[in-house]
Amino acid sequence: MKPAVLEVRDLRVHYHTSRGAVRAVDGVGFDVGEEERFGLVGESGSGKSTIALALLRLIRPPGRIEGGRIALDGVDVMGLSEEEMRRARLAKVALVAQGAMNSLNPVLRVNEQIRDALRDHGVRLSARAFEERVGGLLESVGLRREVGGMFPHELSGGMKQRVCIAVAMSLRPKLIIADEPTSALDVVVQWQIMDTLRRVQEELGAAVILIGHDMGLMAQAVDRLGVMYAGKLVEVVAVRDLFRRPLHPYSQLLIGSLTSLDRKSEPRGIPGLPPSLLDPPTGCPFHPRCPYAMDRCRREAPALLEHAPGHLAACHLYPREEVA
Repeated sequence: MKPAVLEVRDLRVHYHTSRGAVRAVDGVGFDVGEEERFGLVGESGSGKSTIALALLRLIRPPGRIEGGRIALDGVDVMGLSEEEMRRARLAKVALVAQGAMNSLNPVLRVNEQIRDALRDHGVRLSARAFEERVGGLLESVGLRREVGGMFPHELSGGMKQRVCIAVAMSLRPKLIIADEPTSALDVVVQWQIMDTLRRVQEELGAAVILIGHDMGLMAQAVDRLGVMYAGKLVEVVAVRDLFRRPLHPYSQLLIGSLTSLDRKSEPRGIPGLPPSLLDPPTGCPFHPRCPYAMDRCRREAPALLEHAPGHLAACHLYPREEVA
């Protein structure tokens, strides 16, 4: 892997309620290399979007980053002042949010919104130069320059998402976080958006964190994949190796739930429900749903260990010597 543009260590994010702390992210750590496409996948409520907000320091009460280290391009994000962090957003790390319509101001034309983002980060250009720059950004994501004069409600879902990508790339950040960028879009538009994101990444030479729950989409879009369950990473590996030999039972069941033209059997669902993050089970959080659970799984939480080169899993089924 290339040098890391992002390093996350022991990240913990809790949401504080009258009943106690909800451990939305519980000791997560991973690296993202330069120009790498890294995916985070898991069921709803597993902590994926909370990680995205934490990386941007956008967790708001009752949520709180309880601990951990986030280093972006060698800079300790947690040590930045509020003003320094505000300037780092978009310039160093940008977010393509899940709901494009909610990300755009409904009463401003597209070109005004992109200009506002640039001006807020100190970009000073003439009116003609701004027009040229905004037009170039729109063309780079496959939109006509005329789209700049339109309001968000005049755009289709796919066009709005492309505008969000244009905003995200406007200051050429080192890292783009795409939080389920294809949700609520039809299959054809999903692939168009993913192709746009790939081209933008290659043009900028940026790294991308892609967050989602669609394993099939992830298989085509990322280099490495982190599988999340109940606020924890349970497996991290190159995406091809995950589909060839998933180690964690949760990863195996996720892949088994996919439909396939090559497989005649019906896709299998995952029995049970995710645990409460307010009162998680003892030991491995997946053991109540795991078909291979042992007594040790109920008592002891497994560590995320490297069981083969570049293949990390948090599971008692695999002592290192058995899979290395």
